[in-house]
Amino acid sequence: MRLLQLVSCRGWSSDAYWAARTTRELERRGHTVTLACLPGKEARVLDGMHREGVEPVTTLAFASGVHPGADGRDLVRLRRLLERADVVHVHRGKEHWLAAVANRLIARPRPLVRTRHIALAVRPHAANRWLYRRATALVVTVTEAIRGQFIASRLVDGDRVVALPGGADAERYRPVPRDPEMHRHLGGRPGHPLVGMVAGFRVMKGHTVVVEAAARLAARGIRPHFTFVGRGSIEKMVRDTIERAGLGGQFTIVGFVDDLPAVLAALDVALYVPLESDGMSRVVFESLAAGRPLIASRVGVVPEVLAAGRHAALVPAGDAEALAEALAALVSDSAKRERLGEAGRRLIGEQYSGARLAAALESRYERLVSAGAA
Repeated sequence: MRLLQLVSCRGWSSDAYWAARTTRELERRGHTVTLACLPGKEARVLDGMHREGVEPVTTLAFASGVHPGADGRDLVRLRRLLERADVVHVHRGKEHWLAAVANRLIARPRPLVRTRHIALAVRPHAANRWLYRRATALVVTVTEAIRGQFIASRLVDGDRVVALPGGADAERYRPVPRDPEMHRHLGGRPGHPLVGMVAGFRVMKGHTVVVEAAARLAARGIRPHFTFVGRGSIEKMVRDTIERAGLGGQFTIVGFVDDLPAVLAALDVALYVPLESDGMSRVVFESLAAGRPLIASRVGVVPEVLAAGRHAALVPAGDAEALAEALAALVSDSAKRERLGEAGRRLIGEQYSGARLAAALESRYERLVSAGAA
């Protein structure tokens, strides 16, 4: 099939990653995929696409808000792109509306698919009712909870919205030997398990909960080393919290690291502890694919796909004491870490790899194309 993906992200977000990941996996399955994103000035998006092995074929303005001049030029180009595609798949509101309008400008409208990445309910006003009921053939969500929002709002019928979580590249993220240099860069040292969290520094990501859990462990004489990978607006506040707790020697903050598979391979325990759902939860699936034992908050996709104690250690969101207990149990038991890591890796291979996600999308695309032809 000839597939067109549109993504208007202005940063390397989960939306952009999902679009890149599915593009790469669908290309591996023999489909021709055109991915249109923002112009080259959005270097982080383009760089991320390159890292995932995707070369965007075209760019569109995707101007913020309503911009008649830029939107008109995008519609002209989209009309030509749609005429050469079998299915168009969009990821954010801007491109959703543009594609819906452009679809009305061609003789044979193409099936329009929308992925909803965030757990924020779409308002069921008149414009959105038209967009989702009349202009959109299928809605894909990254969790069952988001799917439930659509059904509850009556924006789409249950048979036109499907939850497809996961999508980790099981070839790129796999159990590999630890790189000693990366281990040192993250603050690892002999005799101290390395616990790591890959997340932007935002309040909802739970960094301060990790610091509080580390303080509770230190009071019991348990001192693993912690590493935070990422950047963000609350980084200074987190650093100050670490220093006030007297834990400066136990934490390393390294900013962005391009080689995330090497980061995960260096960890003894991976953390995903947001205070609320952040949608796709990509790092959950990548940590599991890498064979890392995972401690995760029971939010979003986590309780939908992971069994507590079987695939990961699950804790209530924001509960530092529960997190400390889970950490104490894992850092002291290498056999348990190995068992959880192996079980998580199997789960990805069996249900949530990028290849399986692409196969599920392919099947639904084929049904839409067949229905249109009929």
